[in-house]
Amino acid sequence: MSSDTRFDIAKLAKKARQASLQAAQLNSEIKNKLLTAMASNIIANQSAIIAENSKDISAGEAKGLSTAMLDRLLLTPERIKGISDAIIDIVNLPDPVGSRSAMTNRPTGIEVGKMRIPLGVIAMIYEARPNVTAEAAALCLKSGNAVILRGGSEALHSNLAIAAILHDTLKEFSLQPDMVCVVPDPDRSVIEKLLTLNQDIDLVIPRGGEGLIRYVSDNSRIPVIQHFKGVCHLFVDKYADINKAVNILVNGKTQRPSACNSLETLLVHQDIADEFLPIAATALAEFNVKVHACEKSLGKFTGGSLATDEDYDAEYLAQEIAIKQVSDYDQAIAHIQQFSSDHTEVIVTQDYSRANEFVRRINSSVVMVNASSRFSDGGELGLGSEIGISTSKLHAYGPMGLEALTTEKFVVFGEGAVRK
Repeated sequence: MSSDTRFDIAKLAKKARQASLQAAQLNSEIKNKLLTAMASNIIANQSAIIAENSKDISAGEAKGLSTAMLDRLLLTPERIKGISDAIIDIVNLPDPVGSRSAMTNRPTGIEVGKMRIPLGVIAMIYEARPNVTAEAAALCLKSGNAVILRGGSEALHSNLAIAAILHDTLKEFSLQPDMVCVVPDPDRSVIEKLLTLNQDIDLVIPRGGEGLIRYVSDNSRIPVIQHFKGVCHLFVDKYADINKAVNILVNGKTQRPSACNSLETLLVHQDIADEFLPIAATALAEFNVKVHACEKSLGKFTGGSLATDEDYDAEYLAQEIAIKQVSDYDQAIAHIQQFSSDHTEVIVTQDYSRANEFVRRINSSVVMVNASSRFSDGGELGLGSEIGISTSKLHAYGPMGLEALTTEKFVVFGEGAVRK
């Protein structure tokens, strides 16, 4: 495509800004009916979606995309039903828009409080996750926002197929289809321009590899929600229940290793290591997990390699894990603080005081006690589908649901009050 015929992202952003005004005024009943229809229409058109997705899968295989990337890209009837179910979950969530809080009476005779309002226009930049197209659109619409969706070239056919269904549904309700804008041009120059459109776009949420997120953060004039990678830790304390620890390890590492909430590092207290590590080695071997272990632990694993600092800093997104024996509780805390990506950390312990200390001292966006890291997900945490995960503390932290897609304004009520 020549430069004079390049897709005009600035024009699209202005249309989204205009549509956001209508989106902000929709009441909860209309929004819920709209999303319910979208969920139904996605199921009704799943054959068309899968047919387009197969084009993306074939192209991805030809390009040599990794197994993890292809897994993120793949849509099956079960995953499409999951997309539809996720939208219905959003329907069933309370609408944050218009809710008021902290209403207080001031001595001056005014009543002051806060009201939740939409952010406006949200731009999503993401890679091989076509489910994001539908789920992000649903979250943005329920929270009264318009959304610009720019997926990666590897998912272009899938994204456009889903977008067509969403647009048709918006038209059925006589609503502006530009409430959901899908960028049809995968060229990097479109992102470069998009990131300068701070007059029409209020927030950018990138989802994908660390390279994409750093690029967006470094080049945007618009506020960016950052989540560079998920180096999630499991600390098996000396007071751990062995069976719980093994189950949490296996689930966290092997259930879906391509997910950012999968475990990447296992820390084991030396007092329990001789008992726990052989059992862990057997369990991980069943899933062909590649192990990088410290010198003290390496002998417990057949075919393992000696771990380096690079291994402890790695987000493998595969059946691969780094393991370290720690001499005490404080060393485990120090290791996590050094290598954490502020995503999710887990402790397994039967000691209530040590569990509470872990929760207090570790400041990652999700901290867990005796539970799998795989629960670090918007749906599992009660938010409905998440639009992303923030590992920076402003303006949201952790999995982001509906409320994180709104902000608050002050509202003031008086009876002719004037300031003296």
